Amino acid sequence: MITLYHAPQSRSFRVLWLLEEIGAPYRLETLSVFDGTMRAPEHLARSPAGRVPAVEIEGQRIFESGAIIQYLVETRAPHLAPAPGEAGRADYLQWLHFAETMGAHLANLTQHHIVLREEWMRSPTVMRLEAKRLAICLAAAVAQARDGWLLPEFSAADIAVGYAVHVAGRFVRLDEVPGARDYLDRLAARPAFQRAQAQDGAAQIYRRDFYPPPEG
Repeated sequence: MITLYHAPQSRSFRVLWLLEEIGAPYRLETLSVFDGTMRAPEHLARSPAGRVPAVEIEGQRIFESGAIIQYLVETRAPHLAPAPGEAGRADYLQWLHFAETMGAHLANLTQHHIVLREEWMRSPTVMRLEAKRLAICLAAAVAQARDGWLLPEFSAADIAVGYAVHVAGRFVRLDEVPGARDYLDRLAARPAFQRAQAQDGAAQIYRRDFYPPPEG
């Protein structure tokens, strides 16, 4: 049995979605981003940075979402990635890890718009810059997926990047990035995505549909 430590609307959604794509049995342990439970000693033993996701798989603990995705694909869903040495492997790894680049911009925007609640703590310059950087990354990803998916077939890279596209719509107007809405619609039409959304839980982080950058 796999145990996933999860918080709604966080990067752990990527692992939740992947588990639904795989059809693997799992147990969901939902934590809060804001109530301090992720800093409790028992969770820090699972995730040294006090974050989610973290998983326990047959006694093995893994606490980085990219590593969790790669491990689950290698051990339970090899059809979701080209194997080492196969055509498309380099592209798969490139897009799988490009999701972390997008995630860094999302994290900065989330920090400024939501976590830093006092206006004086925020940097309007950073907020505008990060929104522009995120839009550039978003455009690159959806251009790659213009014919369907990031690779010729749906893969775990689409899960990693797809989550970033899903959240990017909180900070970048998807209709202004050619292809972004269509790619997200294809992802959201997948039954596993819909099942993961049903399991995700009540909104904790993003309580507004859109967080515009400050006017310059």
